[in-house]
Amino acid sequence: MTPQEVAVLDYGSQYSQLIVRRVRELGFVSHLYPPAELPNLKSPGAIILSGGPRSTSEKDAPDVDFEKLMSFGVPVLGVCYGMQLLNIKHGGTVKPGVTREYGPAKLVVTDHEDLFSGISHESQVWMSHSDTCANLASTTQVIATNEDAVPVALKWSDRCWGIQFHPEVTHSHEGTAILKNFLTKSGAKLAAFDINAFKAQMLERIKAEVGSREVICGVSGGVDSTVLAVLLAKAGVKVRCIFIDTGMMRLNEAAEVKMLFDEVGVPIEQIDASAIFLGALKGVTDPEQKRRIIGTLFVEEFWKVADNVELLAQGTLYPDVIESATSGSIASKIKTHHNRVDRIMELKEQGKVLEPLAELFKDEVRALGASLGIPHRALWRHPFPGPGLAVRIPGEITAERVAITQQADAIFIGELRRSGWYEQTWQAYAALLPVKTVGVKGDERSYEQAISLRAVISEDAMTADWVELPYSVLRNASNQILNRVKGVNRVLYDISTKPPASIEWE
Repeated sequence: MTPQEVAVLDYGSQYSQLIVRRVRELGFVSHLYPPAELPNLKSPGAIILSGGPRSTSEKDAPDVDFEKLMSFGVPVLGVCYGMQLLNIKHGGTVKPGVTREYGPAKLVVTDHEDLFSGISHESQVWMSHSDTCANLASTTQVIATNEDAVPVALKWSDRCWGIQFHPEVTHSHEGTAILKNFLTKSGAKLAAFDINAFKAQMLERIKAEVGSREVICGVSGGVDSTVLAVLLAKAGVKVRCIFIDTGMMRLNEAAEVKMLFDEVGVPIEQIDASAIFLGALKGVTDPEQKRRIIGTLFVEEFWKVADNVELLAQGTLYPDVIESATSGSIASKIKTHHNRVDRIMELKEQGKVLEPLAELFKDEVRALGASLGIPHRALWRHPFPGPGLAVRIPGEITAERVAITQQADAIFIGELRRSGWYEQTWQAYAALLPVKTVGVKGDERSYEQAISLRAVISEDAMTADWVELPYSVLRNASNQILNRVKGVNRVLYDISTKPPASIEWE
């Protein structure tokens, strides 16, 4: 049998693509599909049904073509909603749980064969559900429970299992090992994943999709747009790379971007549109409205520079797609990303948006960039949001507030680099809070701005934890900001995790 991919059916979980990522990390090819695509799959090697926000008891709840699913004769794993759906198909039922389980829980393994081979008798897993499998069919085997003896892992046959928890998130301590058991001990014949082979496939897909059309590519100097620009150049398509200065970039960003693209050998056109963006945001405080304004203006400024361009290329990553939960997705919307505003969606419907990186996570983009020969320092720049400092300045955006944020951010990042903590963090920045606080400067009362510093660690931006920076680093950054940034008299450190907070302030 020819090795095949792992097909993940997406039932709308915020973590669906994480399953794909974990499978790739384990060395196998994997892609995400809507459940309706199941009949069109061509001989998958294994199938995973993801979790989702819906209840199986809801009207029009997402379903699965069970006969077609079983007809492939390959290993099947249901996760959370996927397990509940499979339990119903095997003759069981699903009922509301006594309490909603969200967060860490204890897994108690009762059968250490196949799926749980080598797994601890008790370990931590991550739950996110309100329904529970009940009235199990007589042939259904319970292979693990929670600490209250409620079934959280079921086995229906030697090739079909279900688990109530999410093995794909890092909070499930042995989750990756469980997925590995599913993929390697179930008899699946799977194709190996290799970043260089993946790059070759991407280059061929880009050539085929673009054809003779011209591509306009927005660049910011960040990892995603830099990798995208070099990828398009390597594909040999006709491309124009344009840097739009929105006025909400980091300190000296424009000069640094020009230097970077000169180094990678990709010419760019620089457009200063800061006055336009800041003018449009005057008086606007709602975060969703700010995102929509920035996203719409970004496209408009592109089209002013390059009329009648057939394709707009974006460095969209999967977290942007899943959090925005735009049309075609059954996931819940977390926030609207700048590359998922109405104008962008209209262009997508017209077939004028190219997003080669949309199924990748940040670490995979970095690996792709390395294979393209992009310098390490460019690939390990911290992620920077598309709307720029606008999402780090709650409240109204003004030139003065942007300047304060830029200066404080540059000091904080500089201290992280000096102390060796920059590459130990996923993302770090300074945010300007929409409050003033009382302080003392020069023996006089001051009433000035407050800065919040944030540094997080993450694998994929879907979850994040705050970094326990040494007090010396925080002290040095705070002292420099208070002494060098005019208008600031208080510095705070954000110790919120994601969830419940997001990484950015807006």
